[in-house]
Amino acid sequence: MSTFLPQQFLAQIRDGIPPSAQDIRTFIAGIGTGKTSPAQIGAFVMAVYLKGLGKDEIVTLTKAVRDSGDVMRWNLDGPVLDKHSTGGVGDNVSLLLGPVIAACGGYVPMISGQGLGHTGGTLDKFSAIPGYNVNADNDLFRRAVKDIGCAIIGQTGALAPADKVMYAIRSATASVGSLPLITASILSKKLAEGLDGLVLDIKCGSGAIMNNFEDAKALATSLITIANGAGVKTSGIITDMSEPLASAAGNAVEVRNIINHFHGKRDARLHEVTVALCADMLVLGGLANNEADGRAKVEAVFDNGKAADVFARMVAALGGPNDLIQNPDKYLDTAPIITDIKAESTGIVSAIDTRKLGTAVIVLGGGRKSPNDQIDYAVGFDHIAPIGTKIEKGDVLARIHARTDDHVSEAGKMLRDAYILSDSAPDNPLIIERIGSGA
Repeated sequence: MSTFLPQQFLAQIRDGIPPSAQDIRTFIAGIGTGKTSPAQIGAFVMAVYLKGLGKDEIVTLTKAVRDSGDVMRWNLDGPVLDKHSTGGVGDNVSLLLGPVIAACGGYVPMISGQGLGHTGGTLDKFSAIPGYNVNADNDLFRRAVKDIGCAIIGQTGALAPADKVMYAIRSATASVGSLPLITASILSKKLAEGLDGLVLDIKCGSGAIMNNFEDAKALATSLITIANGAGVKTSGIITDMSEPLASAAGNAVEVRNIINHFHGKRDARLHEVTVALCADMLVLGGLANNEADGRAKVEAVFDNGKAADVFARMVAALGGPNDLIQNPDKYLDTAPIITDIKAESTGIVSAIDTRKLGTAVIVLGGGRKSPNDQIDYAVGFDHIAPIGTKIEKGDVLARIHARTDDHVSEAGKMLRDAYILSDSAPDNPLIIERIGSGA
């Protein structure tokens, strides 16, 4: 076996020459042992940013980063499934999806993250539930998945640790926006969960990381191609994020929103995306014969209360109250100021600057301006008027949950400014495109 020379490896990528699979694995393994220096990692991510990598090389990179830490192995009586979303505003699908899949016979070991920029984070929403342990150890995580069917926690240090090192260096070297590196970063953590199937929700619109269709399609195609190449059946949908997905944006307000959803008071857009993703997951896992069969099974566990029961059991198993779903107001924090933000003109809601609305949540304290900021879980918006709503002057655009009058003034103005009223509204398709397994 020839000696690995990191300088030669880096020169190949710099010059657009595909490196060997073994060299990629050796380089990534060296991140954990210290044999690969920070300077070499910086050179690597910049070379990939500038020159890219081919499909086979990205598959190898993804698996190497996955294998830099623990890879979960399961011995369960059903398929192990998960989804990944690129994030948005009012996107609380994960809180519904995990329990639905578990109620249908699947297992969902979901590793989620905190809010990123203007987008909300699943972990922050669960952290709004008193006692819920988003940092559960592997034993509790495995036990909850096995006994209940799903558990949603944060990434542990043992899961794809090379990705954490690489991401920090990418951030410091202006090389975050590399499609091969984004793909490997996202998928290495998901594949470490030991999945049989994965469904992707790629957001597109004013509230998404990818605000145009071409970028969203490129990311979706890359993720699906590489995940399938790494041996995990994967499909995806590109969905609209030109307005908040739910009628609430924040943390505790979104937990209340999904509890209402389990009780039958459902936001139509949120419900449709959840059902579509769950149906695809059931088909990938062999739990449904086709999309229509999958949708019917999903609607059934919503309607018969089985999904709500799984959610309640998961919350209790991970340290939260065992009666949250019956008594949310007993546990979820409430902001001291709750008031309506009213329209100053008349028209039909034709557009919403959803990024600005998400930023208004940060101004309220419901998101982070810097990574170590403490979040105010009580604040946010609910009763958010969707695109297509007919508005008279003085009608409610949203209800604000705030800590201070100054926050009401500043964030309320941002919300008003985010709304565009005109004589008509566009018909934005919620599901823009489906990208099938093996794409």
